[in-house]
Amino acid sequence: MADDEDGDWFEDAFDDEPDAANAAEEDATDADESDADENDTETNANDEETTDSIADDSVPDDSVPDDPSPSEQSVDTAENDTDDPFGDAFDGDSHQPAASGAADSSGQDDLFDDDFANAFGGAPSPGGDGEDFGFDVDGDVGAGAPGGFDTDEEYESDIPRIDLGIDGLDDMIQGGVPERSLIVAVGGAGTGKTTFGLQFLNEAIQNGDRAVFITLEESRERVLESAADKGWSFQTHEEEGRLAIIDIDPVEMANSLTSIRNELPRLVEEFGATRLVLDSVSLLEMMYDEQSTRRTEIYDFTKALKDAGVTTMLTSEASEDNEFASRHGIIEYLTDAVVVLRYIRPDDFRETRLAVEIQKIRDANHSRETKPYEITHQGISVYRQANIF
Repeated sequence: MADDEDGDWFEDAFDDEPDAANAAEEDATDADESDADENDTETNANDEETTDSIADDSVPDDSVPDDPSPSEQSVDTAENDTDDPFGDAFDGDSHQPAASGAADSSGQDDLFDDDFANAFGGAPSPGGDGEDFGFDVDGDVGAGAPGGFDTDEEYESDIPRIDLGIDGLDDMIQGGVPERSLIVAVGGAGTGKTTFGLQFLNEAIQNGDRAVFITLEESRERVLESAADKGWSFQTHEEEGRLAIIDIDPVEMANSLTSIRNELPRLVEEFGATRLVLDSVSLLEMMYDEQSTRRTEIYDFTKALKDAGVTTMLTSEASEDNEFASRHGIIEYLTDAVVVLRYIRPDDFRETRLAVEIQKIRDANHSRETKPYEITHQGISVYRQANIF
């Protein structure tokens, strides 16, 4: 019920022509009343036929229009008269508070005014050396080193391709990831999933594109600090309208998921983003107790992301029982590409290492090798010529 209420006020808030909508509703009401009068006349003239039709439940009476009740009409009229807080949130500076509007019973207007819609506001149109730390090294080691994986013939396709922005990992994908793909990075705690997402967005911004980062577990300030530690000026990018950072409580997002997925494609298109990151989808999945409900909700949400027309990366916690699978074993089946980040612990417990592998990428050839990587002050670097032993 909360989703239906949220969807109503969220959709009505973006109504560009409320007067026209009200006029159309009045015309429809007049037409319904006229039809009702005509039907009354026909009913009086055909009492016997009408009685037989009513007695037979299997025969629908198409002659009687579905006339909305006065209470329903008054609700619709009230909704059309509601202020437009979300439309106002997209005018002016990116971080100006949205104009106040009517609040629903769940209080979700505060969520979108402050956390979601405001982050898109005011944007113009789109316009190290490696070390030997437990790996067999065949040549130069580190990000940017020449050589690497055996280069197979690129996958023949007319689909535009993009790089992830991860040195070494991009070389494992012949030709790049198809645009508008839905990607998931699966890994345990400390494997660099958030860094992966930030680096993925930084690549877009460096190419002159716009990007969106939605976080369910960190504050906006913490995201900016993490990016700054890696040398990425996300604060400046956000101020200049090239980046939108939205921090949402996972419970609030689950309660308003219908509204978000209905409006997200339009908001992203208006902002002009080409890439989006959601960190992390596992927290959203945890909001649903039943597996069937969880799968349906996540499927609908990922479909909305695909409809947004952007290349999207999700991060997901790994299963406690299987480091190659997500926590709930759903998201990898709903995405186009799966990258697994995991730990390698030797028998002597001398040193814990990090390793990456690509489980799948639709419409793209890729290496099946497991390669070591490091998280440095410049981000994630995959060692292209190193092998794990």
